[in-house]
Amino acid sequence: MRVENSFIGVEGVGEQTEQGLWAEGVVHWDDFYADAVGPTTAERIERFIAEGRTHLDANNAAYFDAAFPTSEQWRLWENFAERACCFDIETTGLDEHRNQVTTVSYYQDGDVETLVQGDDLTADALRAMVADAEMLVSFNGKRFDVPFLEANFDLDLDLPHLDLMYTCKQLGLSGGLKPIEQEIGIERDRPDISGRDAVRLWREHERGRDGSLETLISYNREDAVNLATLADEVTSDLHAQTFEAVCESPAE
Repeated sequence: MRVENSFIGVEGVGEQTEQGLWAEGVVHWDDFYADAVGPTTAERIERFIAEGRTHLDANNAAYFDAAFPTSEQWRLWENFAERACCFDIETTGLDEHRNQVTTVSYYQDGDVETLVQGDDLTADALRAMVADAEMLVSFNGKRFDVPFLEANFDLDLDLPHLDLMYTCKQLGLSGGLKPIEQEIGIERDRPDISGRDAVRLWREHERGRDGSLETLISYNREDAVNLATLADEVTSDLHAQTFEAVCESPAE
Protein backbone atom coordinates (compact mmCIF):
# COMPACT_ATOMS: atom_id res chain seq x y z
CA MET A 1 0.00 0.00 0.00
CA ARG A 2 1.28 3.43 -0.90
CA VAL A 3 0.62 6.71 0.80
CA GLU A 4 -1.19 7.83 -2.37
CA ASN A 5 -3.92 5.33 -1.50
CA SER A 6 -4.39 6.99 1.87
CA PHE A 7 -6.79 9.67 3.03
CA ILE A 8 -6.60 8.94 6.75
CA GLY A 9 -3.96 11.62 7.19
CA VAL A 10 -6.58 14.29 6.58
CA GLU A 11 -8.12 16.11 9.53
CA GLY A 12 -11.62 14.74 10.09
CA VAL A 13 -11.10 11.63 7.93
CA GLY A 14 -11.20 8.44 9.94
CA GLU A 15 -11.24 4.79 9.05
CA GLN A 16 -14.92 4.77 8.10
CA THR A 17 -14.67 7.74 5.74
CA GLU A 18 -11.52 6.41 4.10
CA GLN A 19 -13.03 2.97 3.57
CA GLY A 20 -16.15 4.60 2.15
CA LEU A 21 -14.02 6.41 -0.43
CA TRP A 22 -12.23 3.19 -1.37
CA ALA A 23 -15.50 1.32 -1.70
CA GLU A 24 -16.73 4.02 -4.09
CA GLY A 25 -13.65 3.62 -6.29
CA VAL A 26 -11.64 6.52 -4.89
CA VAL A 27 -8.61 4.33 -4.24
CA HIS A 28 -5.84 6.79 -5.17
CA TRP A 29 -5.29 10.52 -4.87
CA ASP A 30 -5.78 10.74 -8.64
CA ASP A 31 -9.30 9.33 -8.25
CA PHE A 32 -10.54 11.93 -5.80
CA TYR A 33 -13.37 14.25 -6.79
CA ALA A 34 -14.93 16.95 -4.65
CA ASP A 35 -18.45 15.52 -4.57
CA ALA A 36 -17.21 12.28 -3.01
CA VAL A 37 -17.50 13.88 0.45
CA GLY A 38 -18.87 17.04 2.00
CA PRO A 39 -17.39 20.42 0.98
CA THR A 40 -15.30 20.99 4.12
CA THR A 41 -13.79 17.50 4.02
CA ALA A 42 -13.24 17.77 0.27
CA GLU A 43 -11.29 20.99 0.73
CA ARG A 44 -9.12 19.35 3.41
CA ILE A 45 -8.49 16.29 1.25
CA GLU A 46 -7.53 18.40 -1.76
CA ARG A 47 -5.13 20.39 0.39
CA PHE A 48 -3.63 17.20 1.83
CA ILE A 49 -3.15 15.72 -1.64
CA ALA A 50 -1.43 18.87 -2.92
CA GLU A 51 0.87 19.05 0.08
CA GLY A 52 1.41 15.31 -0.01
CA ARG A 53 2.62 15.35 -3.60
CA THR A 54 5.17 18.02 -2.69
CA HIS A 55 6.47 15.99 0.23
CA LEU A 56 6.61 12.79 -1.83
CA ASP A 57 8.67 14.57 -4.46
CA ALA A 58 11.02 15.68 -1.67
CA ASN A 59 11.19 12.14 -0.19
CA ASN A 60 9.93 13.55 3.10
CA ALA A 61 8.61 10.60 5.10
CA ALA A 62 8.32 12.75 8.24
CA TYR A 63 5.31 14.61 6.81
CA PHE A 64 3.29 11.39 6.46
CA ASP A 65 4.61 9.96 9.71
CA ALA A 66 3.19 13.00 11.51
CA ALA A 67 -0.08 12.97 9.58
CA PHE A 68 -0.95 9.26 9.85
CA PRO A 69 -2.08 7.56 13.06
CA THR A 70 0.70 5.54 14.69
CA SER A 71 -1.05 2.29 13.77
CA GLU A 72 -0.86 3.28 10.09
CA GLN A 73 2.90 3.98 9.91
CA TRP A 74 3.28 0.76 7.94
CA ARG A 75 1.79 2.54 4.92
CA LEU A 76 5.07 4.44 4.50
CA TRP A 77 7.08 1.30 3.77
CA GLU A 78 6.36 0.88 0.06
CA ASN A 79 7.12 4.51 -0.75
CA PHE A 80 10.24 4.82 1.38
CA ALA A 81 11.68 1.30 1.50
CA GLU A 82 14.74 2.30 -0.53
CA ARG A 83 15.43 5.15 1.88
CA ALA A 84 14.73 3.14 5.03
CA CYS A 85 17.49 2.09 7.42
CA CYS A 86 16.71 -1.38 8.77
CA PHE A 87 18.93 -1.75 11.82
CA ASP A 88 19.61 -4.02 14.77
CA ILE A 89 22.03 -3.83 17.68
CA GLU A 90 23.71 -6.32 20.01
CA THR A 91 24.66 -5.39 23.55
CA THR A 92 26.34 -6.72 26.68
CA GLY A 93 23.03 -6.66 28.59
CA LEU A 94 19.59 -5.11 28.86
CA ASP A 95 20.26 -1.82 30.68
CA GLU A 96 21.22 1.04 28.37
CA HIS A 97 22.81 2.93 31.27
CA ARG A 98 24.98 0.05 32.51
CA ASN A 99 25.61 -2.04 29.41
CA GLN A 100 27.29 -1.33 26.10
CA VAL A 101 26.45 -1.70 22.44
CA THR A 102 28.79 -4.23 20.84
CA THR A 103 27.68 -4.28 17.20
CA VAL A 104 25.24 -2.38 15.01
CA SER A 105 24.18 -3.75 11.63
CA TYR A 106 22.11 -1.77 9.18
CA TYR A 107 20.61 -2.57 5.81
CA GLN A 108 19.63 0.07 3.29
CA ASP A 109 18.85 -0.17 -0.41
CA GLY A 110 20.47 -3.58 -0.82
CA ASP A 111 23.64 -2.94 1.19
CA VAL A 112 24.42 -4.21 4.69
CA GLU A 113 27.11 -2.82 6.98
CA THR A 114 28.21 -3.64 10.53
CA LEU A 115 29.86 -1.33 13.06
CA VAL A 116 31.87 -2.96 15.85
CA GLN A 117 32.77 -1.65 19.29
CA GLY A 118 36.47 -0.83 19.54
CA ASP A 119 36.77 -0.51 15.77
CA ASP A 120 34.36 1.68 13.81
CA LEU A 121 31.34 1.92 16.12
CA THR A 122 31.33 5.65 16.90
CA ALA A 123 28.78 8.42 17.20
CA ASP A 124 29.93 9.85 13.87
CA ALA A 125 29.54 6.48 12.17
CA LEU A 126 26.01 6.16 13.54
CA ARG A 127 25.14 9.64 12.34
CA ALA A 128 26.43 8.65 8.90
CA MET A 129 24.31 5.50 9.11
CA VAL A 130 21.11 7.53 9.21
CA ALA A 131 22.29 10.54 7.20
CA ASP A 132 20.51 9.47 4.01
CA ALA A 133 17.64 7.63 5.68
CA GLU A 134 14.07 8.87 5.67
CA MET A 135 12.90 6.31 8.21
CA LEU A 136 14.18 3.71 10.66
CA VAL A 137 12.94 0.13 10.69
CA SER A 138 13.49 -2.15 13.67
CA PHE A 139 11.96 -4.86 15.81
CA ASN A 140 11.39 -3.51 19.32
CA GLY A 141 13.78 -0.71 18.46
CA LYS A 142 11.65 2.03 19.98
CA ARG A 143 11.97 0.46 23.43
CA PHE A 144 15.42 -1.11 23.13
CA ASP A 145 17.73 -0.23 20.24
CA VAL A 146 17.13 3.52 20.03
CA PRO A 147 17.37 4.16 23.82
CA PHE A 148 20.62 2.16 23.88
CA LEU A 149 22.16 4.09 21.00
CA GLU A 150 21.06 7.44 22.35
CA ALA A 151 22.38 6.67 25.85
CA ASN A 152 25.68 5.14 24.70
CA PHE A 153 26.53 7.68 22.02
CA ASP A 154 24.67 10.86 22.99
CA LEU A 155 22.59 10.76 19.82
CA ASP A 156 19.13 12.00 18.93
CA LEU A 157 17.65 9.55 16.44
CA ASP A 158 14.59 11.63 15.66
CA LEU A 159 13.36 9.98 12.47
CA PRO A 160 10.11 8.29 11.50
CA HIS A 161 10.42 4.82 13.00
CA LEU A 162 8.54 1.75 11.84
CA ASP A 163 8.86 -0.69 14.74
CA LEU A 164 7.77 -4.01 13.25
CA MET A 165 7.04 -5.53 16.65
CA TYR A 166 3.88 -3.41 16.79
CA THR A 167 3.09 -3.95 13.11
CA CYS A 168 3.27 -7.70 13.65
CA LYS A 169 0.90 -7.44 16.60
CA GLN A 170 -1.68 -5.87 14.31
CA LEU A 171 -1.66 -9.20 12.44
CA GLY A 172 -1.79 -11.28 15.62
CA LEU A 173 1.93 -12.13 15.42
CA SER A 174 3.47 -11.93 18.87
CA GLY A 175 6.72 -12.97 20.51
CA GLY A 176 10.27 -12.28 19.42
CA LEU A 177 11.66 -11.69 15.95
CA LYS A 178 12.92 -15.25 15.43
CA PRO A 179 9.64 -17.04 16.29
CA ILE A 180 7.72 -14.64 14.05
CA GLU A 181 10.17 -15.25 11.21
CA GLN A 182 9.64 -18.98 11.59
CA GLU A 183 5.87 -18.58 11.67
CA ILE A 184 5.75 -16.70 8.37
CA GLY A 185 8.49 -18.72 6.66
CA ILE A 186 11.58 -16.48 6.79
CA GLU A 187 14.63 -18.74 7.01
CA ARG A 188 17.95 -18.11 8.77
CA ASP A 189 21.45 -19.45 8.14
CA ARG A 190 21.98 -19.84 11.91
CA PRO A 191 18.60 -20.37 13.57
CA ASP A 192 20.36 -21.82 16.61
CA ILE A 193 21.78 -18.46 17.75
CA SER A 194 19.79 -16.19 20.08
CA GLY A 195 20.24 -12.80 21.72
CA ARG A 196 21.70 -14.51 24.77
CA ASP A 197 24.27 -16.19 22.53
CA ALA A 198 25.18 -12.76 21.16
CA VAL A 199 26.27 -11.66 24.63
CA ARG A 200 28.29 -14.87 25.05
CA LEU A 201 29.94 -14.48 21.65
CA TRP A 202 31.08 -10.96 22.51
CA ARG A 203 32.58 -12.13 25.80
CA GLU A 204 34.38 -14.91 23.96
CA HIS A 205 35.69 -12.37 21.47
CA GLU A 206 37.01 -10.23 24.32
CA ARG A 207 38.87 -13.29 25.63
CA GLY A 208 40.41 -13.78 22.19
CA ARG A 209 38.47 -16.77 20.93
CA ASP A 210 38.79 -17.09 17.15
CA GLY A 211 35.61 -16.91 15.14
CA SER A 212 33.38 -15.51 17.87
CA LEU A 213 33.23 -11.99 16.46
CA GLU A 214 32.63 -13.27 12.95
CA THR A 215 29.71 -15.39 14.16
CA LEU A 216 28.26 -12.45 16.10
CA ILE A 217 28.52 -10.16 13.09
CA SER A 218 26.87 -12.74 10.85
CA TYR A 219 23.99 -13.10 13.32
CA ASN A 220 23.56 -9.34 13.70
CA ARG A 221 23.64 -8.73 9.95
CA GLU A 222 20.99 -11.36 9.35
CA ASP A 223 18.72 -9.59 11.85
CA ALA A 224 19.05 -6.32 9.93
CA VAL A 225 18.54 -7.85 6.47
CA ASN A 226 15.57 -9.93 7.61
CA LEU A 227 13.81 -6.79 8.82
CA ALA A 228 13.32 -5.71 5.21
CA THR A 229 11.87 -9.11 4.32
CA LEU A 230 9.60 -9.00 7.36
CA ALA A 231 8.46 -5.48 6.45
CA ASP A 232 7.57 -6.66 2.94
CA GLU A 233 5.57 -9.57 4.34
CA VAL A 234 3.60 -7.81 7.06
CA THR A 235 2.82 -4.68 5.07
CA SER A 236 1.59 -6.86 2.22
CA ASP A 237 -0.71 -8.71 4.62
CA LEU A 238 -2.00 -5.47 6.12
CA HIS A 239 -2.54 -4.10 2.62
CA ALA A 240 -4.72 -7.10 1.82
CA GLN A 241 -6.70 -6.81 5.06
CA THR A 242 -7.03 -3.03 5.10
CA PHE A 243 -7.22 -1.98 1.48
CA GLU A 244 -7.89 -4.87 -0.90
CA ALA A 245 -10.69 -6.33 1.21
CA VAL A 246 -12.58 -3.03 1.00
CA CYS A 247 -11.84 -2.38 -2.67
CA GLU A 248 -13.05 -5.85 -3.64
CA SER A 249 -16.32 -5.47 -1.73
CA PRO A 250 -19.20 -3.90 -3.63
CA ALA A 251 -20.24 -0.49 -2.35
CA GLU A 252 -23.62 -0.42 -0.60
